Amino acid sequence: MNLDLSFHLDAGLGSKPALDPDALHDVLVVGAGPAGLNAAMYAARKGLDVAVLGKRKGGQVLDTSAVDNYLGLDGVDGEGLAERFLKHLSKYSVPVLDGAEVVDVFSQGPVHSVVLSTGESYRARALIVATGSTPRRLGIPGEDRFAGKGVGYCAICDGPLFAGKDVFVAGGGNSAVQAALDLAQMSRAVTVVHRSRLRADQVLVDRLLSHSRIAVLLGTRIVEVTGQAAMDGLVVEDAATGARRALPGDGLFVEIGHLPNVGPFAKRLVLSEHGEIVADARGATSVPGIFAAGDVTDFPYKQIVIAVGSGATAALSANEYIARTAF
Repeated sequence: MNLDLSFHLDAGLGSKPALDPDALHDVLVVGAGPAGLNAAMYAARKGLDVAVLGKRKGGQVLDTSAVDNYLGLDGVDGEGLAERFLKHLSKYSVPVLDGAEVVDVFSQGPVHSVVLSTGESYRARALIVATGSTPRRLGIPGEDRFAGKGVGYCAICDGPLFAGKDVFVAGGGNSAVQAALDLAQMSRAVTVVHRSRLRADQVLVDRLLSHSRIAVLLGTRIVEVTGQAAMDGLVVEDAATGARRALPGDGLFVEIGHLPNVGPFAKRLVLSEHGEIVADARGATSVPGIFAAGDVTDFPYKQIVIAVGSGATAALSANEYIARTAF
C-alpha cells in the first residue's frame, strides 16, 4: 500500500471559526490526540457544537516511529497517522485550538467551564477529557537524541521493528517484564536492566528468568545511550561498585510507567491509585457531564486503537447525556 502522507498537520483544516468565550458549546474536548480527535468527530456527526482544546495537535502519537498495528493502515508513522486523523476531522469544520493548556475547571450547575493558561475561558454542556499521558523517562544523556532512533516507550507498538535484533528493557515492574517476554518472541536477545530488584508478579518473573533469550541485570543503572545516527548501545553502572561498562545493542524500551496528564481535573474527578481518571464503560467520570477517554483514564491498555475507540464511546455518551439533561 502506498500511502500519500505529503500533507502537513495544518493542511486541509481550512478556515476555522474562532472560539467564542461567550458561547455555550455542546461539547468541549480537552486534548487533541487520537482519543480527543475521534471524540470530536463523533460529536460533530451527532450534530453537536463541538470544539477541541489541545496542547499539541496529534498528541503522543507524534512520538511513535511506526504504527504497524492499526487495522487498515499498514506502514504509516505516527505523524502520518495524526495527519490523517486531522484531515478527516476537517470535513466537519471542528475548531481545533492548538497550544491550548487548560489550567482550571469549574462548574455552575450543569454547565462546565475551562480556563486556559492565556486567561480565556470556554463553557460547554459536556466536557471530554482526553489529555493522554507522558511516558516516564530515564533522564540520561542520549535518551532524547535517540528517541525514535532506537529508544522507544512502547514495546508492544514498536517491538516488531526490532525483529532479529538485540534490545534492552529498562524497568522491573509488570510492564517491563511483560515487554521483555513479548520482545523475546521476535528479537534475537533481550536484556532487562533494573537498578534494584524485580517488582513484577512472581508468575511473570518465573517466566522471565526461565526464558532462553532473556538476560537480567539487576543492581544496574543505565547512565547513557550511545550511538551515531542511531542508537548502538548503552553505558551501564553497577549500583554497588560504581563500575561502568558499555553494552552493544540496537534498541532500548523504557518501561517504567506513564504519568497521566490530569492537570486541574485532579481536583474535580476521582482518580485511581495510579493517578488516572476513573471512568466507567461509557467514559463517564465521577462528575456528571464530564467524560474521559484514552490514556488519561484507568483503562489498562494504552494503545492508539483503544484510545480512538474510547473517544467514540465518550462522545456518544456525552450526546446521550446532553439529550436527557435540562440546561
